[in-house]
Amino acid sequence: MKLYHKIKTAAKSALIFTLLIGSISFAGDRSKYGTSAAPELLIPVGSRGTSLSGSMISSTSGIDAMYWNPAGLSLMNSKTEVLASHMKYIADININYVAGAVDMGNLGVIGASLKSLSFGDELVTTLESPNGTGEVWSPTYLTTSLSYARKMSDKILFGATVKVIYEQILTVSSTGFAVDFGLQYLAGKSGLKFGVALKNFGPSMTFDGSGLDQYYSPAGTPVGSTPEPRRVTLNDFSLPTTLEIGISYDLPMGKKNNVQLSTTFQNNNFSSDEYRVGLEYNYSNYVFLRGAYAFTPDYKVEDGLTRKDQNLFGPTFGVGLQYPFGTVKLGLDYSYRMTEKFQPNQWFSFTMGF
Repeated sequence: MKLYHKIKTAAKSALIFTLLIGSISFAGDRSKYGTSAAPELLIPVGSRGTSLSGSMISSTSGIDAMYWNPAGLSLMNSKTEVLASHMKYIADININYVAGAVDMGNLGVIGASLKSLSFGDELVTTLESPNGTGEVWSPTYLTTSLSYARKMSDKILFGATVKVIYEQILTVSSTGFAVDFGLQYLAGKSGLKFGVALKNFGPSMTFDGSGLDQYYSPAGTPVGSTPEPRRVTLNDFSLPTTLEIGISYDLPMGKKNNVQLSTTFQNNNFSSDEYRVGLEYNYSNYVFLRGAYAFTPDYKVEDGLTRKDQNLFGPTFGVGLQYPFGTVKLGLDYSYRMTEKFQPNQWFSFTMGF
C-alpha cells in the first residue's frame, strides 16, 4: 500500500505540473500550420527517447540527450560514447543518425552528430518529358550539430547545441543555422528532476539556386534572340522552434528495480501544444521497458467552432538492453510508435561507451 501511495502521489504531481505549465503557455500562430522551414528537425532520433515520446527531457542523459536536452549530455557514464540509429519513417523515408561525445573532465563534454534523410531516387521530369527523361535525382537533407554540456554544480546542468541545416532539391538549396539550449535540475535524493529545453532557435531559411531561373525574351527584341534569365524569389520561412518543460520522478523498488515517471509540456510555434507522459522500468541498469503517449488539447478555430486535434502519432513502446563487456558498455534499444494514417514507425539504436 505504501508503494502504491508513492506511485499515485508522483503521478498526480507530474500531471498537475504539466497541466499548470500548459495553462500559462500558448501555441504558435495556427494560421502558419505546415509552413515552417526544416520540419525534419522535429523528427526524433534514438530509440530510448522516442519510446518515451520525448517526455523525459528532465532525466535524459549521455549521448541520447544531444537531441532531447543537451544539458543531459554532461551525465555520461563513460569517457566516450557513440550512438547509431536507424528509422524507417513514413512514405518509405529512411532516417539515419550517428553521434559521438567525449567527456573532458572539468572542461565539460563535447559531442557531434549527423542526421540524414534518404528519400530514394526520383525520376527527372520536364514539360517536354512528363513521364521522365531517363535521369534520376534524390533530395539531400542533412543536419549536423556540435554540442557542449557542463555540470554547473552537483544539481544544475547546462548544455547547448549549434546546428547546421542543409537542404537541396536538384539545383535549388538552402542552408540554415539553429541553436538548442537546455537546463536540468536534480533535486538531490528525492528522485525529482526538472528540465527546460529551447530548441531550433535561429534565423529563417530561404531556397535559392539556378533551378528557380526562368528565361524570357524582352519585348521588342528580334526573333531568335537569346532569352534573358529571371530568377524567382521565394519567401523565407521560420524554423520550428519549441519550448519544452518537464519533470520526472524516480521510484526505487528494492536495490535492482526502478520505475521512472516522466512528463513534458511542449509549446510549438507552428502547431498545437503537446502533453507527453512516459513510464520506464529499469532492472539493475541492464533491462529497460518503456511506454509513453503524447496528446494535444482541444482548441477553437477561427470560425468559433471547437474541434479535436488529429494526432498523427499514437502511443509508443520500447525495450532496451545494456551490458558491460570488460571496459566497454554496449546497448541495444528498440522503439515502436503507432501512427494514424501510415505504417508504424520503428527505431533501432546501438550505443557503445568506453
